[in-house]
Amino acid sequence: MNDFSDAMSVASSGMKAQANRLRHVSENIANTDTPGFRRKVVSFEEQVNQGQRTGSVVTGPLRLDQSDLTRIYDPANPLADANGYYQGSNVNLLIEIADAREAQRSYEANLKMFDQVRQMSAALMDLLRK
Repeated sequence: MNDFSDAMSVASSGMKAQANRLRHVSENIANTDTPGFRRKVVSFEEQVNQGQRTGSVVTGPLRLDQSDLTRIYDPANPLADANGYYQGSNVNLLIEIADAREAQRSYEANLKMFDQVRQMSAALMDLLRK
């Protein structure tokens, strides 16, 4: 039964990591028009327990995308410089939508794996009862 719980642990860690990634993608999309906002990038790290690889994954440190901020011309904006430009965000909606889709599909794959392990465990318990 330990293998079943290990597989469920791996699948649930993947779901947690993708949910965290999706949360940051949502924040990026929500701040697309926020001046000076830098896109948040999530990385994943393998979880290690007492030097042993567990197969589980956790989100690593959150990084800010250091690419250039867009320059927006709007002389009436209070943030505009002497030339009439201010810095927008570096969020690209196409990239964020693609990241959201990838996170959703990875979450669904982990959920299916979790469900398959649960069904196999239940079937094994039924066989052992007979």
